[in-house]
Amino acid sequence: MIARITRLILLVQLLVTAGIYFLLKKAFGIDNPGVALAASIGSVLLIRMFITFNNFVLARRYRSELPLHFRIGWWQACRLFLTEFKATMTSSSWTMPFRTFTRRNPHDPEGLPVLLIHGYGCNSGYWHSMSKALVQAKIVHYAVDMEPVIGGIDEYVPIIHEAIERISNETGHDKVILVGHSMGGLVARAYLRVHGSERIAKVITLGTPHHGTGLAHFGVGLNTQQMRWTATEQEGLASDWLRDLAASEGADIYRLFVSIYSHHDNIISPQRSSHLAGAKNIEFHAIGHVALGLDPVIQAQVIREIRRASRVRKPPIKMRATKEAVRNASPLKIV
Repeated sequence: MIARITRLILLVQLLVTAGIYFLLKKAFGIDNPGVALAASIGSVLLIRMFITFNNFVLARRYRSELPLHFRIGWWQACRLFLTEFKATMTSSSWTMPFRTFTRRNPHDPEGLPVLLIHGYGCNSGYWHSMSKALVQAKIVHYAVDMEPVIGGIDEYVPIIHEAIERISNETGHDKVILVGHSMGGLVARAYLRVHGSERIAKVITLGTPHHGTGLAHFGVGLNTQQMRWTATEQEGLASDWLRDLAASEGADIYRLFVSIYSHHDNIISPQRSSHLAGAKNIEFHAIGHVALGLDPVIQAQVIREIRRASRVRKPPIKMRATKEAVRNASPLKIV
């Protein structure tokens, strides 16, 4: 579905580019084809850049307090924006339309198998760059495409369960490592609520809105409603779905988690929403939301966590509701 949608969007952009090209030549009398073509392509790129820029603007409305040692200057801010823009262009215009996959098996694989779970509005093609890094690290990995695109997060649990069963049958491993980007991390938590942790060695999340995000108010679908963060002037509140999810989890379940996030995330805002109490939280800065899965430093960190989890085997953890879990879902402070 997403592959077809992104291809359609690409076609629309090509038609718009062609329309601007002929408009410039006929209406404005630009005779030089190179100039007209460059101007028409540049116009479409400016529209795409504005969309990315607008995400950063919206994120400021809900942002959490930025630690002093993570503050950046104008040059770093420009690099942050351009890197995120490049990541969105690469994902939406190349890897998601044309580079989807279900399994990649390197020669002489090492460690436990990995299941990659994409985020909202994406598909397995998002992981193309991460996949190349995993192949180089000799890590067997699988990926899923979660549909319906605008369905509820719980609707994706059977897809994850089926994928884990397949991985176990094909690799002979009884444990799997889950890596989820954005909403994908919440899908992993929803899976654990239903099936427990018996088959899971580790869950690594990248920019996951564990407590919700204000930008979900601008999305479409039940899943965006479930990821919403409703903010007031001084504080906010996670959605009913997120609070119910946290209430169903025992405190020990978070020991399975490694939450990797950026203090400059332009989609998950407040950015501290990705901090999961009781988990191993790893903070980065000057990296955008889409860029998280494409950044070499993040990829190296993910591979280190996969290798650590492959060496350490933990007993399954039973899911249970606790007062501490409910407190973990309490409002975050916004400054």
